Amino acid sequence: MRILDGIYEKVDYQNNSPILLHTNKEVDSYPAHWHTAVETIMPISNIYTVVIGKTTYLLHEGDILIIPPGELHELIAPNDGTRQILLFDYSLINGLKGISNIFTVLNQPRLITSRNEPEINAELVKIFHEITNEYNSNKSLKEAAIYSLIIKMFVILGRKYMNTEHIFPDIKLNKQKEYIEKFNLIFDYINENFMEEISLDTIADVAGFSKFHFSRLFKQFTDMSFYDYLNQRRVKEAERLLLNPNLSITEVAMRSGFSSISTFNRVFKTFKQCTPTEFKNLYQRRNRIKQSIHMLNSK
Repeated sequence: MRILDGIYEKVDYQNNSPILLHTNKEVDSYPAHWHTAVETIMPISNIYTVVIGKTTYLLHEGDILIIPPGELHELIAPNDGTRQILLFDYSLINGLKGISNIFTVLNQPRLITSRNEPEINAELVKIFHEITNEYNSNKSLKEAAIYSLIIKMFVILGRKYMNTEHIFPDIKLNKQKEYIEKFNLIFDYINENFMEEISLDTIADVAGFSKFHFSRLFKQFTDMSFYDYLNQRRVKEAERLLLNPNLSITEVAMRSGFSSISTFNRVFKTFKQCTPTEFKNLYQRRNRIKQSIHMLNSK
């Protein structure tokens, strides 16, 4: 199920589906690793420990932890217990019109429990069980049903973490709505133009703010600077392109919006803890091994 090469994990999706759900009862722990999939973990019985960076998350039964793609994390299992683990390709939701700003929800891990968010947790647990039932069924259109449930999950999360009263508590309601509308335009603009040069002045003009006011609001809205957000978006695109064996590192850098190879290497390594070349080689080597095993098994 898990194929590790160093700290990079290639998710072994089944039947060419971009979704993988499994019931994990293993007592073995997983060392620090990362992957390009979004990972959602919900313990069914007993606890489960996840270490992300310097933060340790202790998951109780019914807690839900969402781990963004590219996040270095370690999984520590108890001596017994069961947990559901859902992994899916980030592009399933990232490419959808109207929720392009969902990236702000996935810029950090999110732990939703019955203690800190009882209503949202109850909704997400229900959706998680619906996804499990669909995944394990033989129903027609079950993959489409799972897509819709994943989207529903992130709509709930988006409404929670992009709530204007939570983000802009000291701003009047009419201004909050105006800011949300402007930020929706901003995220759409970034998604459509991240491969081009976008300066702080340019994006501030799109928003209709001074660059200083824009920088403050953007940090408040996303919990990161504009340039960090832009670079993270470009790295996400680069990850996808690096999986294409026909594209060179230079082509990937240019198509992702990086002006030079040196900048691409530096920024990519900052976010991924490896260079673009190392990332590409890991993926291609793993594919070659997988193909060799398949050929041997078919003989």
